[in-house]
Amino acid sequence: MTSMAQISTPDLGSARYIDRKRYLWMLSVVWPAAPMIGLYLVNLTGWSVFYALTMIIWYGVIPLLDVLFGNDPNNPPDAAMARLEADRYYRILTYLTVPVHYASLIVSVWWVATQPMAWWEIVVLALSLGIVNGLALNTGHELGHKKAAFERWMAKIVLAVVGYGHFFIEHNKGHHRDVATPEDPATSRMGENIYKFSLREIPGAFSRAWELEKVRLGRAGKSVWSLENEIIQPLLITIALYTSLVLVFGPDPKLLVFLPIQMAFGWWQLTSANYIEHYGLLREKTADGRYERAQPRHSWNSNHIASNLILFHLQRHSDHHAHPTRRYQSLRDFPGLPELPTGYPGMFFIAMIPPLFRSVMDRRVVEWADGDLGKIQIDGASRRRILRKFGATPRERVRA
Repeated sequence: MTSMAQISTPDLGSARYIDRKRYLWMLSVVWPAAPMIGLYLVNLTGWSVFYALTMIIWYGVIPLLDVLFGNDPNNPPDAAMARLEADRYYRILTYLTVPVHYASLIVSVWWVATQPMAWWEIVVLALSLGIVNGLALNTGHELGHKKAAFERWMAKIVLAVVGYGHFFIEHNKGHHRDVATPEDPATSRMGENIYKFSLREIPGAFSRAWELEKVRLGRAGKSVWSLENEIIQPLLITIALYTSLVLVFGPDPKLLVFLPIQMAFGWWQLTSANYIEHYGLLREKTADGRYERAQPRHSWNSNHIASNLILFHLQRHSDHHAHPTRRYQSLRDFPGLPELPTGYPGMFFIAMIPPLFRSVMDRRVVEWADGDLGKIQIDGASRRRILRKFGATPRERVRA
């Protein structure tokens, strides 16, 4: 198994390393504009199918490109890290993504409020916008891990687009601490379907974030209702943004349907990511009763080039958990890590069909644990079924 100590590559000399994806990273900035491109094509052609352009690309085209182009061999060596991290080009791309998310939301709301649309067209556009606005959480994820105050505020501003500002606290201080343990609501259990997981993860994430902020502010002698609460800050931005949209474009009943749907589907994108990223994985307890340190092996990785290019390398998740502040262009992939069979768009779709997801992932979890079911985090309601299918170790027989 791969440990953090093994996450290294030969020193090849920074001068010899070339990031072949350097300009392809612009796709991560263009992708959030997909709903606006769809609206332009609807206006140009009159074809309603383009309301679904984002969904077609996300669930259809990108998975096919992942198959076509396969895995990414481009891995920066240690000697190139400092130069890559210091290159402002890469961080400017993340900054540019923030206004694109706002533009997609505002333009889509304007369209719904001013254009005649069938009810199904409104729903399809809302789902399309929800996909890219859910990925505003990915931009917030990239920026929120950084130490600079500007980047941390940019994270809060972009998270406000989809009304999920508490992610700023919950992910950095909660998930990274508790990942791959039963204490983490953002870690799914083997046998737990995504629908059951969402009912545990979404409220659990908010509760953990609120409690973390309550403790932090309490130590400083401040109320949890202070404006220094980093959950309240992006929440106020969300309230101001959505109130302004309704006031500017009128309390149109279509908007009162459109806005909640796109927001809910945005949340669903984060739930989908959390669901697949650590499915069934479990950190062992040490002799003192504490969990072992989180290792790269406690995250499912995907090194597919096409989907990584529109997700700021989110799918190189193992290296991210090993080095949370490392910028996306520097994240690496290594042999021996737990591997997803395809990129996130394909996995998100598969996750919505629980029997298919189980058929794809459960055997991979068992292989990850070297056949020892006692080393897997298993959903209680699914335990007997899983034991019957994969067999039980002596340790699991005691639990059962």
